[in-house]
Amino acid sequence: MTVAKENGLVEVRIPAGWTLAGLVAGLLLGMLFHGTPGFALLETVAAPVGTIWLNALQMTIIPLVASLLVLGISQMARAASAGRVARTTISYILGILALSAISTCIFMPLLLDAFPIPSGAAGFLMADGEAGAGEVPGIAAFITSLVAPNVIAAAAQTTMLPLTIFFALFALAIVRLPESQAETLLAFFRALGNAMLVIIGWVLAVAPVGVFALAIGVAAVGGGGAFVTLAHYILTVSAMGAIVLVGGYVVAMVGGKRRPFAFIRAMLPSQAVALSTQSSLASLPAMLVSARRLDVKEATADFVLPLSVAIFRATSPAMNMAVAIYVAHLAGVSLDPATLATGALVALIISVGSVSLPGSISFVISVGPIALAMGVPIEPLALLVAVEMLPDIMRTLGNVTMDVAVTTAVDHSGDLGEEPVQP
Repeated sequence: MTVAKENGLVEVRIPAGWTLAGLVAGLLLGMLFHGTPGFALLETVAAPVGTIWLNALQMTIIPLVASLLVLGISQMARAASAGRVARTTISYILGILALSAISTCIFMPLLLDAFPIPSGAAGFLMADGEAGAGEVPGIAAFITSLVAPNVIAAAAQTTMLPLTIFFALFALAIVRLPESQAETLLAFFRALGNAMLVIIGWVLAVAPVGVFALAIGVAAVGGGGAFVTLAHYILTVSAMGAIVLVGGYVVAMVGGKRRPFAFIRAMLPSQAVALSTQSSLASLPAMLVSARRLDVKEATADFVLPLSVAIFRATSPAMNMAVAIYVAHLAGVSLDPATLATGALVALIISVGSVSLPGSISFVISVGPIALAMGVPIEPLALLVAVEMLPDIMRTLGNVTMDVAVTTAVDHSGDLGEEPVQP
């Protein structure tokens, strides 16, 4: 279901609980009927339904990513022009987003080596996808791939890295245009984004049916291992979010010079709201209270926290990369340093454009381009979106903690020579 807004993006409501129920029901039904005479008929009906739903989910990725990137990066660029406090905040944000992506490139492969995907279940999500390692590009090929000579051809081939870079540059160029021209272009991309969100809202409204149909085929391959693999997936991806969460305490102590136990106590109310609502925006009032308890100047908190909620999701690069790496391990895709660097760069840029979206939509729009850029099959994402409501708890918890931590760091930067001004 979608709710239109006059000047913002369309609000999409997702039947998360029913989607999870559809996944469980499909897995159980597939396990129950597998090997029986009626299973062939069941799969004949379910397979086309699941494929159509998956294709419908994929068809909006590129236009929606393009519109959200233009809107998100132009918003960040405009915020940076608001003054030194804004520039300091955005410097912290970009640095933390980069470290977030890099941390997963290092720790997720190590975690999967230490705790491998359960034996016998590694291939279950690839029931309808193609696994295998692609050709490993050299460093020269990687560098030349950053710029596409034909953007339309790149879009047709879903070559996400040059597309992402192009639209990031396009957004920065829009900010340099006269106000009337910039607003015209931004209005177009806002309308395009809203139209795509309406479509994806329709697609996700029937997610319980689509996921149910896909899960039937998966259960035939993976059996009970499907549940074990999903639990393993949730824990490993959430672990990457936990690293960002711990990083928030480090930022508060090192950058904000706050005492560890003082920060822990001050954050408890905000974290409680984050856990109960799974929304950074809903946690904003509690975050302002936490900032006051940490003796952050009111003017700084009133500027930095709303800005962070609007353009910053610290866990996005880490956890989105974690999903792509996990699926790569499922599919047997080799991840060399150049491939990881490609994914990290796309994850960094994409994270700016998807901050205003609900978790399930952000999951599809953010992880899809990363997986495509890394040569990782995206078919499993259609099933993993059904359990995103669980890792999303860690996403919100890490984001809220890091928002307040960045606020303390900006506050500790001292008198930056001006009162913060809303962009």
